[in-house]
Amino acid sequence: MKGDIIPFYRARLAAEKGAVRKDWGGKLSVALTYPNAYRLGMSNLGFQIVYDLLNRRRDVVAERVFLPEGHEMSLYLRSGRALLSLETQTPLHKFGLVAFSLSFENDYPNILKILELGKIPLFSGERDALLPLVMAGGVTTFLNPEPLASFVDFFLLGEAEANLNEFMDFFLEVIKQCEDKGDALETLARSISGLYVPSLYRPEYNKDGTLRSFFPIRGKIPEKVKVPRHMSPDREVAFSRITTPEAEFSDKILIELGRGCGRSCRFCAAGYVYRPPRIHEGSSLTASIEKALQGCSQLGLLGAAVSDIPEIERLTSQIVEQGRGFSVSSLRADSLSLELLEDLKKAGQRSLAIAPEAGSDRLRKVINKRLTTEQIADAAQLVSRIGDFSLRLYFLIGLPTETREDIKKIVDLVKVIQHRMVKESAPRGRIGQIRLSINCFVPKPFTPFQWCAMEEVSSLKEKQKWLRRALVKEGGIKVNADLPKWAFIQTMISLGDRRVGSILFNCHKSGGDWTKALRCSDVNPEFFVYRPRGLDELLPWDFIDHGILKGHLKSEYSHSLKGEETEVCRVGECYRCGVCTRTQGQESPAIYNPDDIKN
Repeated sequence: MKGDIIPFYRARLAAEKGAVRKDWGGKLSVALTYPNAYRLGMSNLGFQIVYDLLNRRRDVVAERVFLPEGHEMSLYLRSGRALLSLETQTPLHKFGLVAFSLSFENDYPNILKILELGKIPLFSGERDALLPLVMAGGVTTFLNPEPLASFVDFFLLGEAEANLNEFMDFFLEVIKQCEDKGDALETLARSISGLYVPSLYRPEYNKDGTLRSFFPIRGKIPEKVKVPRHMSPDREVAFSRITTPEAEFSDKILIELGRGCGRSCRFCAAGYVYRPPRIHEGSSLTASIEKALQGCSQLGLLGAAVSDIPEIERLTSQIVEQGRGFSVSSLRADSLSLELLEDLKKAGQRSLAIAPEAGSDRLRKVINKRLTTEQIADAAQLVSRIGDFSLRLYFLIGLPTETREDIKKIVDLVKVIQHRMVKESAPRGRIGQIRLSINCFVPKPFTPFQWCAMEEVSSLKEKQKWLRRALVKEGGIKVNADLPKWAFIQTMISLGDRRVGSILFNCHKSGGDWTKALRCSDVNPEFFVYRPRGLDELLPWDFIDHGILKGHLKSEYSHSLKGEETEVCRVGECYRCGVCTRTQGQESPAIYNPDDIKN
């Protein structure tokens, strides 16, 4: 095992439960690739969903590929091997389709590293053969795929359950009929909903660097790429099929309670591109939990706000009554209940997370968080009443209209929370620790803040420093903060056009040295990061159609500047954002409705 990667992978496979091994004969081989370490990829439910969908097909064999790390990477570097798949240890370049699953912009440089390790040319234009083709999907691709336009042959935008099987059916026919890569890509772009081929579109720029036009260069190629969503009323509850002790959520089955969120926070891209928000029927969740518990004693319940899910207490009681455990991904301060907290305590969870996002009521109105200081403090008190939970509080700094007073209010809010927790815990003589996670605001496409600039790195560093000094005096509070330089890079990738691809290439050539890559770039990264965009400016992602009206985003942006809150999603009753207009008349699955959210 010390000198070869194959025994290393076989040992990893032996520790897993649920992996699929299929014969390659007569099948399309797909390298489903996560651009980060195995332990992270196997904790990603979206990655596992796609793996399951592909391997259900008799005409496809999907195997997993990850970015090597540590000892694993050293084995590759010493041997000179091409990057191998996990299941059969097949070189990446031997697959018919290399499919990247993308969830985080900061993973983008790893795509180039994986292609190089797999002996595949980095640039799409340098890959002349029909196969392997390089594709990408995942949430970041249907926010803004343009920074990867030079490296990826095509993107399949949207939710995998909505168009992956349709795509695979057509793709298998295309590669039989087309001998030329260009013809194949053009045929796919004309025929598959949500499929985007960057080489078939041409951007043109104004003298000031802004985008003047973006249009297809061939006839019958759609000007707008519509993003499909999974709206089937009988859709399955998604849960992970493979467990492994190496994952971040070790030996735990992840279950998706719902997709999307109706709360309408203005900074949250997922809350917009996964509209309309959908939850599963209680009976479907009950059956899926029961099925999952047959093979695993620990579950991870996933949702934008798990405490918002109707009947969540019944579901968690179902788990703990069987002597099993569970954890939750997120909680809303205004929908916490005594019963849910009791079940979390019985399940052995010791830490809970709540996201006030901002310190002041004023700034929470700007972002449409719809939470008051009193609601947050009440939630902290309720948490302390049940047990000695540690409480993690998530805050954003650098939000639009933020003032120094708003930063001070973070400290004031934490003091109020600590006071409530101490008061409630005093009879027991123990108090849970408070941990702050302070992150820099990154503007995202398809949100009302897509026109905003990121705050300068130097200013964010100063705010973080001030908060650390102010909070360390209080005692019993730990502060973790992200690095503003990484927020800068994420913003550049989130809001950049395809010219950012040259910076990604520089980063790859410099061995991951972002400082050198930015310094040596012919493209000014600050143009994408620190420049507010005009409301009438053509944006790099405007060719993507989620059904969301740009006028609605502008209206929400205007309300934010006035510090005005607006309504949560009222699916099927309200047509403000435009999404329900498209889906009107379709039979929909269970959806979030304000009357169902517990308050």
